[in-house]
Amino acid sequence: MEMMDTLMLSRIQFAANITFHILFPTITIALGWVLVFFKWRFNRTGDHTWMDAYFFWVKIFAITFALGVVSGITMSFQFGTNWAGFMEAVGNIAGPLLAYEILTAFFLEAVFLGIMLFGFRRVPGWAHTGATVLVAFGTTMSAFWILVLNSWMHTPAGFEMRDGVAHVTSWMEVIFNPSMPYRLVHMLLASGLTVAFVIAGVSAIRWLMGDRGAEVRKTFRVGAWMGALLIPAQILAGDFHGLNTLEHQPAKVAAMEGNWETRSHVPLLLFALPDQEARENRFEIGIPSGASLILKHSAEGEVPGLNDFVAEDGTIEHPPVAPVFWSFRIMVATGMAMLVLSWASVFLMRRGRGVEGLPRPVLWAFVPMAFSGWVATLAGWYTTEIGRQPWLVNGVLTTEAAISDVPPGFVLSTLLAYLAVYVLLLIAYLGVILYLARRAARGGEGATEGRPATGAIQGFPAE
Repeated sequence: MEMMDTLMLSRIQFAANITFHILFPTITIALGWVLVFFKWRFNRTGDHTWMDAYFFWVKIFAITFALGVVSGITMSFQFGTNWAGFMEAVGNIAGPLLAYEILTAFFLEAVFLGIMLFGFRRVPGWAHTGATVLVAFGTTMSAFWILVLNSWMHTPAGFEMRDGVAHVTSWMEVIFNPSMPYRLVHMLLASGLTVAFVIAGVSAIRWLMGDRGAEVRKTFRVGAWMGALLIPAQILAGDFHGLNTLEHQPAKVAAMEGNWETRSHVPLLLFALPDQEARENRFEIGIPSGASLILKHSAEGEVPGLNDFVAEDGTIEHPPVAPVFWSFRIMVATGMAMLVLSWASVFLMRRGRGVEGLPRPVLWAFVPMAFSGWVATLAGWYTTEIGRQPWLVNGVLTTEAAISDVPPGFVLSTLLAYLAVYVLLLIAYLGVILYLARRAARGGEGATEGRPATGAIQGFPAE
């Protein structure tokens, strides 16, 4: 019983850490490239409003990057403190992949971040632009190596087990494991969508506060257009990812669909209350044959059922159904809201007079949607990670076998400490963004198109 208590508390603690940590890389991965775009537009046009946008969003990038680094360090410590069995079994693979991330990504970001933040007036223009590109590249490489490890845990390849320890037989197969390309593309697009709605949402807040400056007009359009262009790509990438998951992790897909029996003409459930004890759903509302059409591209396509993953002795070998079922639907519903709002705003801006042509209710809609990417990303990660249970490394290492022998009281105390610190940091982070938006709105009141809202870099020519 003590081991199970430690197991559950350690799982909750790691979930809390990853929930907090992933919020920040989800922004920095794509925001770095948006800053490159702002700098490129300034270099190309000499329009100082693009550098006003750069200076505003580079502050948010900096604090986001800092929180991502700090929360990532505490998360990595848990591999040794709470999950010793993980490193003992697969440390030969996990260790080098994490080291590659530090060597190729973190060092790159750390070296050039200072030039990016403080070097505009101190280094040649090409050097500052180059630093911005390298930092953006570093954030993408960081995502690459982390997604390699996470994907390998879902679809392990390129190794062999010797005396309970994984040894690499092919690093190419480890890195380019069957699910890695799909997960990497899905995550990069998720980061792009998160940043698109953060930029559009914060810009909408500034506009509603009275900021009519050229900078806020440009950044809102950038965010809205990013969202409108990326969401169809994400839907397509999600479809390919789902088909890959069906091939390699059919139990997860069965839980996502709430499907209990292997059959054809499986409906796409819009609402249901999965009852794992009764092995059935209650209050189903669905689209006939919808799941079969999506997963098999045919109404007669056969979709695996959860009852196929129950051993003869009654042991359940599939993930908990309700969390996977509902987190998947939250992710999809958030994505649909992104699609409707971004497309509607772009359509209205093209028909009207840009941002001025948008009805205030549309601008207000962007305010709660500013961090909708966080909701979708977390829901997607919960679907992915809970859907892997009872395995930590699919088919190789169970979650229970990887737990450290730590008294549950120790885990509980550190969990409560983490939660308290994370709540305070998150409140402070959102407060800083709101403060920056208010300050920018005050500085941008009355600014006109073609003139920088803050005048921060007047006198500095384009490169």
